[in-house]
Amino acid sequence: MSFFSGIGVFGIASALLVVLWFGTKDNENAKVGPLNWWACVLLSLLAGAAFNAAGTPFDLISSLVNDLVGLIGAFAPELTMPALALILALLAVFKKWSRRGISYLVVFFTYVASGAGGPWAVLSKRIAAAVHGMAS
Repeated sequence: MSFFSGIGVFGIASALLVVLWFGTKDNENAKVGPLNWWACVLLSLLAGAAFNAAGTPFDLISSLVNDLVGLIGAFAPELTMPALALILALLAVFKKWSRRGISYLVVFFTYVASGAGGPWAVLSKRIAAAVHGMAS
């Protein structure tokens, strides 16, 4: 029996969110220092994929993201999911983000990427499969 099988996919996602929340705050005098930028990005990818893979009722976040994408589509009907995923990826790379900001942007990106198709969906599905593999 794996350690992760008792925790479950949602438990893994929640634990990663706690790590991201406390690992992105400065001046806490904790025994472990703050996470670096790349650790925030990688843990956020795993957390977003785990929340996406957790299913009902935790997929409400992805429903909210789909509603937001639909709202964006009302203003810019030619903006597709792959284009939105690319814009989010470019924002992540070229804008200066706090560690907490990049963490939440990447969690949001994971939801958009899973619905975008193409390489974005493949990336999201592989991350979700890895999280499922750890939890089973």
